[in-house]
Amino acid sequence: MRMYIIRHGETEWNAAGRLQGQTDISLNENGVRLARITGQALSHVKFDLIITSPLKRARQTAELVTEGKSIPIFEDARISEISFGSWEGLGSRKHNFQIPSEHFQDFYEDPFHFQNAEDGECIADLCVRTRSFFQGLLKSRSYQDKTILIASHGCACRGILNNVYEDKENFWHGKVPPNCAVSIVDVEDGKAVLTASDQIYYDPAECVDFRTGKPAGADALQPAHFVI
Repeated sequence: MRMYIIRHGETEWNAAGRLQGQTDISLNENGVRLARITGQALSHVKFDLIITSPLKRARQTAELVTEGKSIPIFEDARISEISFGSWEGLGSRKHNFQIPSEHFQDFYEDPFHFQNAEDGECIADLCVRTRSFFQGLLKSRSYQDKTILIASHGCACRGILNNVYEDKENFWHGKVPPNCAVSIVDVEDGKAVLTASDQIYYDPAECVDFRTGKPAGADALQPAHFVI
């Protein structure tokens, strides 16, 4: 089995620095463009099926990456983004900060101790449901010879990959995945191995640090390469 795990393309709330969570926001024009660029780069990959979060930004990304191809697509709520509850829609950057918490930066700096809104999820909650999803794939005999596109979200992608990372306490592994970043996981005899991490197929100068909205910097990015 080979999994291509992709974060969705950019949305207006991404660009504006607003907490998105499970609010169902569509891709903006740039998000559509990035998804199509990524699809062109992965055009050589023969996907057997697509599994996507039911949120439209993830499904749109999957459909654009595989545009022109007839591939079965399934939705799975277990790979939806973390819920921020009543905080969704609020500004989360220095210039527009509206979140009623003095400790919001724990989301990035100490995620397993992050205190979300009372009606939101914690990182442990997210890891439980993404682990259920991941283990289900590993245990499914029908998927063992398949190449699967998995379209999800920044935090949820890290939750999925936490099942593969050796250091499971290091949740973010340095950053929120850039929009349309692709990680590749190969599974053989029930063992999952990370083959590629946070690959992007557009100009790295376009990537932003999601905490600040500023360019992420080349040192925060992995150069894109093709994995057959």
